[in-house]
Amino acid sequence: MNRMQPTKLMITLGVMLPLSLLVSLAVGPELILPFWQSAEAQTVSNQLIIQQIRLPRTLMAAIIGAALAVSGVMMQGLFRNPLADPSLIGVSSGASAGASFVIVMGAGLFGVHELLGVSFVAMGAFLGATVATWLVYRLAATATGTSVATMLLAGIAISALAGALNSFFSFIADNHMLRQISLWQMGSLSNASWGRVVFAVFLLGGLLCWFPRYSKALNAFLLGESEARHLGIDVDRIKLQVIVLVALVVGIAVALTGTIAFVGLVTPHIVRLLIGPDHRGLIPCSALAGAILLMLADACSRFVLAPGELPIGVVTAVLGAPFFLSLLRRQRAATGGL
Repeated sequence: MNRMQPTKLMITLGVMLPLSLLVSLAVGPELILPFWQSAEAQTVSNQLIIQQIRLPRTLMAAIIGAALAVSGVMMQGLFRNPLADPSLIGVSSGASAGASFVIVMGAGLFGVHELLGVSFVAMGAFLGATVATWLVYRLAATATGTSVATMLLAGIAISALAGALNSFFSFIADNHMLRQISLWQMGSLSNASWGRVVFAVFLLGGLLCWFPRYSKALNAFLLGESEARHLGIDVDRIKLQVIVLVALVVGIAVALTGTIAFVGLVTPHIVRLLIGPDHRGLIPCSALAGAILLMLADACSRFVLAPGELPIGVVTAVLGAPFFLSLLRRQRAATGGL
């Protein structure tokens, strides 16, 4: 499979990004073409739909998609495995257990009251993600350093424990609580508002700007930890920083929108197939691709079952899986496989 130049892919994605934003603004239960209509032709209701519902929702999709995709890049670089994703260190499972705990045990209080525009369900999800990540790191850390293999095994164990807790909360929940838990676990951007968008851009945007500085270290990790140490990389410090940053980014993203699977796994893998493993191009291209994927997925989620809404986690899998499989088939064909 012929690879593209990272700069060429970045330009292509940069052109696709505003086009995807326009599609997301236009598509929904009612088709609205605000940029092709005169101001007189637009109704007040259409203007309100664009300004108060679709625009904040589209911007939230872009920042969350970029955050999940870049987190996937960091995890795949850290574990030196293109099939790794943030769920390996228990972030998503811990967030799900934390949200379920608040929904079930805090019925009537949590999820209704908010602090600074963020619901207590979101806070519970973030705390759950933080605790799960801390446990994984503490289990993997030793006096001689942090073992990636041990971290992987600890992540599997903590994810299983968080899954058991989540199942327990689902079992004791009533029908209303159970529906809340189910919808939260499938992910949704329906609660997007301007306040949450500002919150997400301020926190996630700042953290995402920090990730490219690890490009050199992650490139060295591709050679192995011993080789990275010989190149002057402080391996244990980089591991800790990457784990903490990914936990923060994914914890915030999951707390704001629920669990949106597939983006953090497939987006960076697709970009890697297109341009190669160099993280200097992989990180920014994955951020753009993740934003585009989630904006288009959100548009589809609002359109397919209009006036209802399809869970966005379902849409990301349906949109991404065929393209991902097609790229894998082309890669195998290029290397003499299929």
